[in-house]
Amino acid sequence: QVQLVESGGGLVQAGGSLRLSCAASGRTLSSFAMGWFRQAPGKEREFVAAISGRGGMTAYADSVKGRFTISRDNVKNTGYLQMNSLKPEDTAVYYCAKDRSTLLHRNSGDYDYWGQGTQVTVSS
Repeated sequence: QVQLVESGGGLVQAGGSLRLSCAASGRTLSSFAMGWFRQAPGKEREFVAAISGRGGMTAYADSVKGRFTISRDNVKNTGYLQMNSLKPEDTAVYYCAKDRSTLLHRNSGDYDYWGQGTQVTVSS
């Protein structure tokens, strides 16, 4: 069993930055890709970013490319999402997730464990 716990969300003004963390326990995740998704009120959950098991490959949604950076520390079994130049449209609950493989995926169905989410609110 894998447990994922996100932290680092909060309220920030447009243009500001936040760093989300995703601490994993129950299993070492270095053999699996990790991803971040978000869900805004009234909208479907959407892909934000993903990183391969060893961290050598990343993928981003077009809406966050150039502003967000995904990373991981396999020694700490923790993933991160650095979010810069935040916009009001980035407001959502952010979830981290463990992929079923080491490959990068944008579809939520390819992920088998999820955190509880952390709220990010960007004011204009």
